[in-house]
Amino acid sequence: MDCLFCKIVGGEIPARKIFEDEQSIAFYDLHPQAPVHVLVVPRKHFSSLAQIDNSSEGEALLGHLLGVVNKIAVAQKLTYGFRTVINTGVDGGQTVNHLHLHLLAGRAMEWPPG
Repeated sequence: MDCLFCKIVGGEIPARKIFEDEQSIAFYDLHPQAPVHVLVVPRKHFSSLAQIDNSSEGEALLGHLLGVVNKIAVAQKLTYGFRTVINTGVDGGQTVNHLHLHLLAGRAMEWPPG
C-alpha cells in the first residue's frame, strides 16, 4: 500500500510524534494551518470516515480517536479552546486517503472555515 500515513505508522517515514498507543498515533502536521496542528490517525487503515461502519467497533474507534484529541489538548494546555476536523472525500478537503483527525489551536478560529 502506498499510503503516507501507513508509512508513518509503520516507521518507514519519520514524524514528530506527540502520542501513540495500540490503536492510534498522533504527530505534528508538516504544513501547519495553526500554531498547534496535530494529526491523529488510527493504526489500522481506513481510507476515510465514510469507510467506518456503524458497528460498535467502528464507533469505539472514533470515540478513541476523539479521546486522544482531548488528551493531547489537555497535555498541551489548550485552555482557550481548539478545533477538531475530519475532512472526508475530495469535496470535503481530504488530501491523504487515510482517516485522520486534525487538532488545530493556538489562535482564534474563524467561521465558516472555508
